[in-house]
Order: sequence, then C-alpha cells, then structure tokens
Amino acid sequence: MEPEQKKFRSDLKLTIFYHGEFGERFIANLMNYRNSCPSFGACSIDGCVQCKENIYSFSKNIVATFGMIDPMNMPDFIEDADEFLPKEIPRADIAIAINLHPDILIALPDKLAELGYKAYIVPVEDSRWCSAGLAKQIKEKCEELGMEFAAPKPFCILREDPKHPTINRFIREMGMGYPEFEIEVEETNGKKKITSVRILKSEPCGAAWYVAIKLRELEFEDMRELWNVVAEAHHSFPCTGSMERDNEYNETILHIAGYSVRHAVNKALGYEGDEDIPEHIQHIILGED
Repeated sequence: MEPEQKKFRSDLKLTIFYHGEFGERFIANLMNYRNSCPSFGACSIDGCVQCKENIYSFSKNIVATFGMIDPMNMPDFIEDADEFLPKEIPRADIAIAINLHPDILIALPDKLAELGYKAYIVPVEDSRWCSAGLAKQIKEKCEELGMEFAAPKPFCILREDPKHPTINRFIREMGMGYPEFEIEVEETNGKKKITSVRILKSEPCGAAWYVAIKLRELEFEDMRELWNVVAEAHHSFPCTGSMERDNEYNETILHIAGYSVRHAVNKALGYEGDEDIPEHIQHIILGED
C-alpha cells in the first residue's frame, strides 16, 4: 500500500498583489479548488485524478488578492506609487508581489511595515519582473524596516534561510518552494520501478503534483530515461518560467526550474550525481552560496 500523502496546514495570513497568468495560477494552487490544475486533466487516460484533493486548501489564509495594472502599460517612472496601490491594505503576515511595476515593488515595504507584515516575497519568473539591482535595493529597505525579504528566481528555488523564520513557515507549512519528494523504488533484474511518490514540497505553481503522477509506476533502467520523463512532465504542466536568457544566470529561467525539479527527484532517489546540470548553474540548483 502506498504511504499516505502528507497533508499541509498553516495559520499564516497572506496578501497577494499580482498581474498576469502566473499570479492567477499561484492563487489557484493555494486555494486548491477542483480542476485548478493547468495540465487540463492530462495526468492519465481517464483525465484528472484529483491528486491534491483534501491534501490542503489555503483559501482562508488569503486575506486579500489585488489584481494590479500591467506594468508594461504604466509610465517608466512613477512619482507617486500610492496612486496605483489599493486604498486599504489589510494586515497579514506575508505579502507576495508578482509582476508589478518596479516603483510599486520598492514602495510597498514602507506600507507593509506600518501594517505589521513580517515578510515580503517578490518571485521572479521573468527577468523583467525584478532586476537583480532592484532586488538588492528592496532587500536593503526591508532590512532597515525589520522585514524578511526574498526574491527567488524562479519562485520554485525558494529555500529556507535561518534569517527568515516567517518565510520558512510558508515553505514548511504550505509545502511550497524548492520541490521535495519522497520516492520508493523496487528493483528487479536491473530494472527499477517507482512504487510510490509523496510530495513534501511542491513548486508554488503546483508542478510537483503533476510530475509525481507521471512518475508513479514508472519503470526505467538508467537515470537519463528518468530525467526525460521529468523534463517532459515539467514542460507539459506547463512551466511559466521565461524562455528568455537571464543575464544574471546566463540561462533561461524555465531551464532553472526544470533542473530544480530534476535535482529534487535525484535527491529523493539518493542519486548524488550532478552531471546532468550545466556547470554554470550548479550553484543555483544545488543551493550553494
């Protein structure tokens, strides 16, 4: 019998500011409402298997969501960010800002600190969402205000940090960030078969659940065969990471996400090789400073 899937519970309160498809997908994954998966039921021949049903729902944790103006349709420079911010922002523990104008991103910490927010997360699925320089400025401002800050690029490389107790709670209690699996395998005559997959952490978009379905009962002889299945599942979900080359990584953000989930599967299998990860991004995928 397959081990029971871990269930996730939290009393953290979130406010989400967003523009675009990724923000909508993240919110849908947090709420875990039926048929919210973007794979359109492609898990099996019979369609959606409802793999996340009754595992979690963070609908009550979402204090507010604010759909914001497309930053591409806004002026390059905003003198008064208050004109574009909600008139009333509720109190919560964490604010997550997805694909907002740079001047709004850097104006939010002051507002959030006044309301007692403990953490501010700015995911970067596209280099245009938040440059490395802007992230540095926001981090410095948050430190001055006594707030935790993270700008994971992409969101699915968010890892725990001893300096970030509140963000660590988001990762542990909501099971989101750098993916983590628990995989059981049986081997017969040199051929391996995956007998069970449990999700300990999924990407914030929910991709690990889809990858897990594709891995269950998979038979493979070598790691390359397994990696191909993981890569196909990751692309088919589909990943929303940008396919434009990121100057900081010298790699596409989509590829960073793909190598991350592949590494997570390797780790669950006890495979320690890294020959499948390009050398210039190994420090990102392996979490080395």
